[in-house]
This record gives sequence, structure tokens and C-alpha cells, in this order.
Amino acid sequence: MSLPFVVVGAGPAGIAAAEVFVDAGCEVVLLDENTAPGGQGYRRLGNESDKRATQLLGASSEGSYRAFHARADAVTAKVDYRPGTTVWHVMDNVLQLSRGTVLDEIEARAIVFATGASERILPVPGWTKPGVYGLGGAQTLLKRSFAAIGKRTVFCGSSPLLYLVAAQYHRAGATVAAVLDTSPKAGKLQALPGLAARPGLLAEGLRSRIALMRAGIPVHDGVSLEAITGTEGVAGLSWRDARGRAQTTDCDAVGLGHGLRPESQLAEIAGAEMVYDDGLRTWVPSGTEATAVAPGIYTAGDARRIRGAEAALISGARAAAAALKDAGVAPGHGAIPAESALDAHDRFQSGLRKAFAWPRGAEAVAALPDDTVICRCEHVTAGTLRTLLREGRAEGDPNRVKALSRVGMGRCQGRFCGAAAIEIIEAAAVPTSGTTSEPGRLRAQPPVRPVPIFSNPEEDLS
Repeated sequence: MSLPFVVVGAGPAGIAAAEVFVDAGCEVVLLDENTAPGGQGYRRLGNESDKRATQLLGASSEGSYRAFHARADAVTAKVDYRPGTTVWHVMDNVLQLSRGTVLDEIEARAIVFATGASERILPVPGWTKPGVYGLGGAQTLLKRSFAAIGKRTVFCGSSPLLYLVAAQYHRAGATVAAVLDTSPKAGKLQALPGLAARPGLLAEGLRSRIALMRAGIPVHDGVSLEAITGTEGVAGLSWRDARGRAQTTDCDAVGLGHGLRPESQLAEIAGAEMVYDDGLRTWVPSGTEATAVAPGIYTAGDARRIRGAEAALISGARAAAAALKDAGVAPGHGAIPAESALDAHDRFQSGLRKAFAWPRGAEAVAALPDDTVICRCEHVTAGTLRTLLREGRAEGDPNRVKALSRVGMGRCQGRFCGAAAIEIIEAAAVPTSGTTSEPGRLRAQPPVRPVPIFSNPEEDLS
């Protein structure tokens, strides 16, 4: 019996990869952690017939949303689609799965990891209070339930999502107290040549910002976030404007984010070589969509490079075509996009990195008080990490720091705290050595998601 081609993730990259496998007449298993296709960008709206759905999407996005879901519906009808299924480990092309209390495994002929991206957050004192959400989480709640995270919300950080999510909240009738962008305006101006590679997206972003300003919503660039205040929950946000003047904005909720990072833990565990991407300030799988990162292992979409939904469709198709070629399977009749089709997307993303830069090293973490929680799962503070580094017990090794402090050992496995922890480690190392180099990383380890401690064999995972 031949083994199936397995695609992990049913966002744009995963659906495009599954299409190519189906076109070639292959058996396909499509594993989706969510309950419906779409990923984050095309997440299924709670009630598509509700007029609020169109308001959330905006006129320019509604067409692409509906076109994607038409493709997804056609593909999932032709494959073994398993929604609500988590992949928590992979070894020798055997994937370990969980759904509810059921544990199972599946062996694959080849695997395309189209696992998308996760949010990056630079901690702020008070960021663990009830009422503080990641920008993606705030967007998900709005899309899924037409519910806002608060009655009066501040959106802050350094991300193009700032303006998109704030505009969606405003269109939905929620009160947006302010948009506080930590990236300076000068960086956005310098980024314009790159952003011009995708003029439609650039115009959409500008429209969102202008709409917010025309509505009287304060929009500030180059701010410094000082603390999220309140006793039992969020009561306000203290910050400094670009001139260093102290400001306070009253609010009962905060949407916080600093861009995205590839969700590449499974690829790393499967054997992918990881390389440092200085522009993205993180480690990513090596190679391209058209090459295996390990025998029988391919990565696509934002799981390998942050490029957005349209590029993910191209990337997923190219990864699946590479898997077919390496497996000696004849392709179908559909055309596979050329690598050059990604060029404009790469230039646009280069511009976004300049416009919404992730703060580096000492700049990112020097102002954080020692009692600031870095790892909320294990309640590890900035002071705990600094003490380990100052005493020399961790020798500047991120994974030694992890072993001694438990940073990154909680439920999120370092997805949210890892970037900030690395910046603290690097900031402590630079004064000692006087030089900078590629920062280390917290190595991915299974399980990459929480799994049940028992399995119910009476349930059927498929």
C-alpha cells in the first residue's frame, strides 16, 4: 500500500499544496489544527451572511477571501481532511497526532509543512494582565465571534497588523482609543521603495491609517511603551511620544504585537537545517520551496518566510511540485508558478521589515525592569535571566538559560517569550565580548503542542 502525501496546515500554502497533489492523482491527507480552512489571514468568519462580515473584510479583501474558500472547499472534498488535528512530533516521516483525547500517528511519503506563522511580542510591564491580547488574537475574536476584546482598546507595538486590526475594530463599531506604533515615521518613509512592489497592499495600508485618523483616533509613530497599568485588569497604558514626553491613555484592553515569525518548530524537529535571517531577526528553514529541507520534508508559506497570503499560494504549489518530483511522481496538468513570481512579494516584505522593525538587542530590552515577566507560562522575569547571565552560570547559551530558568518550557514552547529572551541574552553578551554575532535560539523539542496524558482508543481520529 502506498503512503499518502501529507500536508500540515490548511491556510493558503496548505490548500495550494494539496491542490497540486490532487491534480497529480495522489492520495492526500490534510491536517488542520483549526476547525476550518483559512489559517489566520483567511480565517472563516463566524457568520458569513452577517453584513458585519463584509465590513470586517473591507471591499478590497472580500473577493480574495471568498475565492480562497471556494478553492478550499473544492480541495477538502477530494482529500482526507482532518480538522481540529494537532501534529505534536515528527520523526522519520511519521507524524504524531492528537485530537481531543485521541492520539494517533500517520506515516507519509512526503510532508509539506504549511504551518503558517505566530505572533512576536516584546513584553511590556503589565502585559500579562487580563485584557491584554496579541494583535492576531484580537483579530481572531472579532472574526470568529464579532466580539471586541474591550470597550475601549489601544493597539500598540510594531506591525502592519496594528492598522489592519484597528481599522477592522473601528469598522465593526468598537471604540479604538489609540494606535501607538513604536516604529519611527522615518523608517516607513525609507521603506516606500520596497513597499511600492505591491502597490495595492501599500494603498490598502495607507487607507486604513488615513481612515483611523479621519475618525479622530490618535495615531502616533516612534513611541515608547512604558507600562500597562491597572490592578485586577487593564486600566490604561503609559507611554512616551517620539519627543520623549510622558503620556497616558485610558483603556480597558490592549492589542499588542511586533510582527510575525515562521512557525517552523516541526520542520526543525524533522531535520531541517535552520539559518539566521537577519532582516526578520529569527531562525528559519534553509533552502527554498523547491528543495527538501530534510529527506521527504518541505516547507511552504509563512512557515519558511513571512510573505503573506498571496505569496503562500505560490509557495505551497512550488513545495508540492518539488515533493512530487523528488518522489518520482508525474505532475498533473496545472501550471506551477515560477520562483520569480515571489520576487515582488520579497521586495514588499523587505519594505515591511524597515517600516515595522523588530527592536534589536539592548535597544529592545534595556528599559525593561527586572520584575517584567518574560515567560508568562513559567513566570520567568527579566531579572531572573539577567542574574543567570551576570553570574556566568549559563555561559550565554540560550538553551542553558532555558534549562536553568525554564524560560520557553511552558505551554507555548517559547513561541511568545523566545524572541525577547534571546534579546536579553544577546544584550548581556555584547558588553562582555564587544562584538555582535548571530544570536542563538531555543531549540525546538517535542511535543511542540500540549498533548493529553491518555488516549481514548474508542474514538476515531479520522
